[in-house]
Amino acid sequence: MAVLFILILGLLASNVAIATTTPSREIRSLNRHSFPPGFIFGSASAAYQYEGAAFEEDRGPSIWDTFTHKSPDKISDHSTGDVAVDQYHRYKEDVKIMKDIGLDSYRFSISWPRILPKGKLSGGVNKQGIEYYNHLINELLANGLKPFVTLFHWDTPQALDDEYSSFLSPEIVKDFADYADICFREFGDRVKHWITLNEPNIFSEGGYAKGNAPNRCSAWQELNCTTGDSSTEPYLVGHNLIKSHAAAVKLYKAKYQETQKGVIGITVASHWFVPYSTSIQDLDAAKRSLDFLYGWFMDPVVFGDYPRSMRSIVGRRLPKFTKEESMAIKGSFDFIGLNYYTAFYSSQLPAANITHPSYLTDSLATTRSDRNGVLIGQQTGSSWLHVYPKGFEKLLLYTKNKYKNPVIYITENGVSDVNNANLTLKQALHDTMRMDYYSRHLYFLKLAIEEGVKVKGYFAWSLLDNFEWKSGYTVRFGIVYIDYKDGLKRYPKLSARWNESQEYAEICFEAFGDRVEHWITLNEPWTQCSGGFSSGKFAPDRFRLATNQFHRRRFRSRAILVAHNQHLAQASAVKFQMTPKGFIGINLVWHWFVPYSEAKHHQNDAKRPLVDGIYAFLEKLES
Repeated sequence: MAVLFILILGLLASNVAIATTTPSREIRSLNRHSFPPGFIFGSASAAYQYEGAAFEEDRGPSIWDTFTHKSPDKISDHSTGDVAVDQYHRYKEDVKIMKDIGLDSYRFSISWPRILPKGKLSGGVNKQGIEYYNHLINELLANGLKPFVTLFHWDTPQALDDEYSSFLSPEIVKDFADYADICFREFGDRVKHWITLNEPNIFSEGGYAKGNAPNRCSAWQELNCTTGDSSTEPYLVGHNLIKSHAAAVKLYKAKYQETQKGVIGITVASHWFVPYSTSIQDLDAAKRSLDFLYGWFMDPVVFGDYPRSMRSIVGRRLPKFTKEESMAIKGSFDFIGLNYYTAFYSSQLPAANITHPSYLTDSLATTRSDRNGVLIGQQTGSSWLHVYPKGFEKLLLYTKNKYKNPVIYITENGVSDVNNANLTLKQALHDTMRMDYYSRHLYFLKLAIEEGVKVKGYFAWSLLDNFEWKSGYTVRFGIVYIDYKDGLKRYPKLSARWNESQEYAEICFEAFGDRVEHWITLNEPWTQCSGGFSSGKFAPDRFRLATNQFHRRRFRSRAILVAHNQHLAQASAVKFQMTPKGFIGINLVWHWFVPYSEAKHHQNDAKRPLVDGIYAFLEKLES
């Protein structure tokens, strides 16, 4: 059965409020066929955040294992990824959930220290690690899901950090290439989409200027880092990450691509930056903010060198590529993975920080989430994440225009809510804010595609609630709820639900459409609305259950909601009609009303049921 478009479908069965910047009519008509043929819908994850089994079957420690155990105060709830959501042992259950939801693909990362416990070939290859990923890949394929595999999602082997400070040293390039070689050889016959690095910009900034794993930053920042230099180390780490990426891509293209027929790329994260004011200074500050976050990695892989603004401001602290390195890096991708979550206002910094230079201030721009006390978008469960879907379209168009319109996969897009222990399970599963977030971002993604951006797929972050780095388990990003208090049981949220009428319609179209040429979606929908939800004459007789006038008025308003959802169900079923040579319609019933007399008020009384009833219903169908 053809896989349907899931991430928007929950909205089709709800009364979620849509921001005025996203036309509700456009949202209502969105479905899988709004996107190009072959467009992929999936969900994303990361090894440390999902797998657990941190000390099982010869897996070596990563820098995040060390960080969470040695610096628990830096994790909001003092938690670790030791168990995480235990996908290592529950991958079959999770794959079944993906299949039931209707995803096309699953993006996951391979744990480097699970394959090479010491980080390098000389330390031995862990056959049990290879066996696990073989099982996961095979399970995905057996259930019709395409694996998108990331080689590095921040979990550097601790052994390499101990030996030569990992990505601070150029030695890492060879070890990363060796690790990539194992993965290509062992899994490449089935994996057709590879991502070398996930968010190397966020990793370099977070781990080497903000005190995330491996807990490095300048002492003057007073972030309780073990050591570090925020003015040089982020750039040095970024430089070696880029060279590692290029080495892996070169290896894949020379040794594997021709026979395995796969593609390879890199995932870069970026916010959108809105100038705080219309001044030239703030316009330039917004451009520099993009250069220092996005261009930092995009410019080298597209053009072979760092952005001019970075070269000018950072000067000698920014490493240089040799001519040979520049040639190897330039064009080192088949596609770009783009992660987008939010946007910020950007304004000119009053002056450069000469006393304490840092990557964090080198852009000579300051970013904030509000302007004159008004937030750029709705606050979510994470302090840094505000809902700004228009920025999604703007970032995609910026990428198209500046970076030669590459093939793009949206490898992460999602939103968090607070892990509120006071919510009942039923309340926690009712994640209408997440549904609204996805629907509006998909709307602007569709606009970008219509404007020529070559986006081939979209991955929601995330399938499951999980260990969210320094936030631990205090926020939830999943479309599937994890019950941390009851054995990590999985419960699909509203955002992961099918639109039942659409699923039912597709089954019928597929099973009978070769012989049935005339279809009727709904029979007398208004009878169901009025009888079942207003007058109490038909099932489910909601009106009879009302105990007072307030509740009766409430149930009458539900009839309007039922009618609204009937329109959406009708539209979605028509969109998914599998019989192009057939016909599809809807069966309406109404009465004719004869004026009691020739009096004008009786004439109007006779028109009113038609205008408010069947005419309104037909008008909605036409719109």
